[in-house]
Amino acid sequence: MIDFGQLAVPGIRGLRAYDPGHDLVALRRAHPAALVELGSNENSYGASPRAQQAAAVALERLHVYPDPLGGDLKRALARHHGVGVENIVLGNGSHELLMQFAQVFAGPDDAVVASQFGFAVYALAAQAAGATLALAPAHPAEHAMPRGHDLDALLAAISSRTKLMYLANPNNPTGTWFGGEAFTAFLAAVPAQVLVVVDEAYAEYVDAADYASALPLLAAHPNLIVTRTFSKAYGLAGARVGYALAHPDCIAVMERVRESFNVNALALAAAEAALGDAVHLQAAVDGNRQQREALAAALRAWGLAVAPSQTNFLLVEFGLETARVEAELIRRGIVVRPVAGYGLADCLRITVGTAEENARLLVALGTILA
Repeated sequence: MIDFGQLAVPGIRGLRAYDPGHDLVALRRAHPAALVELGSNENSYGASPRAQQAAAVALERLHVYPDPLGGDLKRALARHHGVGVENIVLGNGSHELLMQFAQVFAGPDDAVVASQFGFAVYALAAQAAGATLALAPAHPAEHAMPRGHDLDALLAAISSRTKLMYLANPNNPTGTWFGGEAFTAFLAAVPAQVLVVVDEAYAEYVDAADYASALPLLAAHPNLIVTRTFSKAYGLAGARVGYALAHPDCIAVMERVRESFNVNALALAAAEAALGDAVHLQAAVDGNRQQREALAAALRAWGLAVAPSQTNFLLVEFGLETARVEAELIRRGIVVRPVAGYGLADCLRITVGTAEENARLLVALGTILA
C-alpha cells in the first residue's frame, strides 16, 4: 500500500483540513423547510438583485472561459478604493489568497506570526508552507476587547526569522477590532522586511468611531497587504470572490502563482455588479447593525457574556453548557458555530440573522437555558 501521507511534503503531513463546522447539506435535508443557518457568517439579507441578474446573464456564455485577468472587476475595484489596477490581485475567495501569501513568502526556515484566537486559515497557511507558527497571546477575557488581538504581543512575537504576519480587523471568531491610531503606530514598529497581511473580510460592517481600514497606509508601507472579500457584506459567499491590495511588486509576484481563470465568469459579473449597488450594501449593513445590537442585548439580559462585535456575528460564552446548548439548537434546526477548534470550547459563534431568524433562535435558547 502507498502511504500518501508520508509522500506529502513535511508541511502537509501533519496538516488537518479546514473545519467548516457542520455538514450543512445533510442538515438541510434533515430540516428541508425550517433550517436556520447561523453558523457561517453569511449575509442574512442576500445578494444584490443586480448581482443576481449579472450572474444570470453570464450564464448565457457558460461555455466560454472567464476573463483570465478579471479586468473589469479589477478596474471597478481600483476606482472604488482609489488605487491602481496593478495594486490588486483576485482570488477564489480571500481564503485562497491567505494560503498563497504563505506559499509565496514563507518556508521551512521562516516564521509566521498570528494571534491566538485568530482565523484558522492563518495557522493552516503557515503549516502548509512548512513555516513555524509564532502565536501571540490575545487579550484576556476580562479585557475591553476580550480575546482580541494584542498588538504589543504581536510585535513581541516577531523574530529574525519572521517573514509574514496575519491580523484580522475585525477578527473572526471574536468579532473584536483594534483602532486605527493603534494600528498606525504598530505598523511603524514592524520591521520593513516583515509582510503584514490585514484581513478585512468584515470591514464593510464596521461603524466604530476608532476603527480605520489599513488601506490608506498602503502607499507609505510597501510591506502592507490588505485582503477583502465579497462573501460577507456583499452576500456572495456562494460565488467565492476575494481580492488583495498591495504594492505592485508584491502583486506581480502573487500573479505568478495565481491559478489561471481562478475566478469564474459568474462570480466576476456578480461581484462587479454588487460593488456598484451601494444601496443594497447599505441596507444589509444597517439591518445587520440593528439586529446585532438587539440580539446582543437579549443575550446579555440572560447574563451571558457577549463579546463586542463590529461584524455580522457574536461570540457568546455558555460555559459548561456550551456543548449541550449547541446540540439542542441543532436538534431544533438551528445551526450555530462551535469554536472549540479555536481554543474557545466555552463559546459559540452566532451569525446575526434576520429579525425572524433571531426571534426563533431566542425562543429556542430560552427553552434550552431554562
